[in-house]
Amino acid sequence: MKDSFRYVFISIIAFSITYSLTLFIQNELITYAVIISFLLQWILFIPAYFLQTEKFYDISGSINYILIVTYIYYNNYTTNGFNLGNLIISFLIFIWAIRLGVFLFLRILKDGEDKRFRSIKPSPAKFFMTWTLQATWVSICSLCALTGISSDSGIIINNLFFLGLTFFVAGFFIEVVADIQKPKFRKNLKNKNAFINTGLWAYSRHPNYLGEISIWAGISVISFSSLSNLQFVTLISPIFTYVILVYVSGVRLLEASGNKKWGHLKSYKEYIQRTPRLLF
Repeated sequence: MKDSFRYVFISIIAFSITYSLTLFIQNELITYAVIISFLLQWILFIPAYFLQTEKFYDISGSINYILIVTYIYYNNYTTNGFNLGNLIISFLIFIWAIRLGVFLFLRILKDGEDKRFRSIKPSPAKFFMTWTLQATWVSICSLCALTGISSDSGIIINNLFFLGLTFFVAGFFIEVVADIQKPKFRKNLKNKNAFINTGLWAYSRHPNYLGEISIWAGISVISFSSLSNLQFVTLISPIFTYVILVYVSGVRLLEASGNKKWGHLKSYKEYIQRTPRLLF
C-alpha cells in the first residue's frame, strides 16, 4: 500500500512540474496541449493494465508527439496562416516519431515483451506511473518546438534554423544507422551472447542515444529564435532528454546490464575503456 501511494505521488509530481512549466510560457494552447498529452496516456493506461500489456506503450508515445504537434500547428495556422518553418519542424518531428515508434513496436512484437515491465504491470499504481512519465517525457521534450510553433512569428527561418536542422539530420542519421546495425549484429549466430563493438558502436557505446540527444538539441536550436522572455525556460528540452537517457533510464540501465553480462571479459573492459559513453 505504501508503495502504491509513492507511485501515485510521483505521478502527481510529474504532472505538476510539467504543468507548471507551461505557466512560464503564458500560452493557453501549450497548457491545453500538455493536458491532452497526459489525458491520452491515462486513457491508454486503462486497456493496457486490464490486458496486462506494454506492447503499445512506445508507439503511444509517438502518437502523442504527433497529436500535440498537430494540435498546436493547426491552431497557429488558423490564427496566423501558413508558416514554412512551422511546417518543416512539424514534419521533422513526425518523421522521427513515426520511424522510432514503428521500430520499437516491431521490436516488441518480435521479442514478445519488454522485460522491464515484468514487475511493473501487476501494480496498477506503478504501471500508471510509467504512462504518466511518458506524458511528461513527450511534453517536456516537445515544449520548445510547441512554443516556437505557437508564437505569433512561428518558427523563424534563419541561420540558427539551418544550424538546428543540421543537428537534427545528423542525429537522425546516427540513430537510424545505430538501430539498423544492432539487430543485424544480433541476427548473426556468430555473435550470440556477444556485445556489439562494430560500426557506429565502435565509436560510441550508445550511438542511438547520441542520435536522440542530437535530434532534440537540433529541434531546440531551430525553435530558439521564436522564443522570448520566460519562454526560454523551454530550452530545458534537450537537457531533460540528456539527463533522462544518461542518468535515469537508457544508458544507466544498459551499462549495468552490460557489466553483469560481460564485465568479466577482458575484451569488454577494453571496449569500455577506449569507447566513450556517447561521444566524449
